[in-house]
Amino acid sequence: MAAKTHALEIVQKAGVEHEVYSYTAGTDHFGEHAVEELGLDAAQTLKTLVIHHERENAICCVPVAGHLSLKHAAKALGWKNAEMVDPKAAQRLTGYIVGGISPLGTKQQLPTLIDASVRDTPTITVSAGQRGLSIAMSPTDLAELTGAQFADIGA
Repeated sequence: MAAKTHALEIVQKAGVEHEVYSYTAGTDHFGEHAVEELGLDAAQTLKTLVIHHERENAICCVPVAGHLSLKHAAKALGWKNAEMVDPKAAQRLTGYIVGGISPLGTKQQLPTLIDASVRDTPTITVSAGQRGLSIAMSPTDLAELTGAQFADIGA
């Protein structure tokens, strides 16, 4: 399969073992929609969220089944606090549209955190860079390709 998105291109060029899933994209609750459409485990399917503190931005990947703790994410990044980035700003920073934001191949290289709950999971699924497209891979491969750290960032 030829690369359709920058995220897929990065994974393919790295030669990382992965699987690509296509599904009918929803219009909201994108992670939950992917879980339902593909029959995935919500604890192993990650949503990609963009946060900021003052002039710094970061990406956080947490299971669809859970929530991001802004307090824990800020602490893991060495920030005093954190807020969610406005959706339009998230699109500008990542180069992806909301609902299709991938931690892979973002427009700007941002510090990335992956919730520690998935560290020892054999396979996780993240957005592949567009709505209706996901990619499954090992969490360690995702961390290596994004330069991510595992941290307890779930709420």
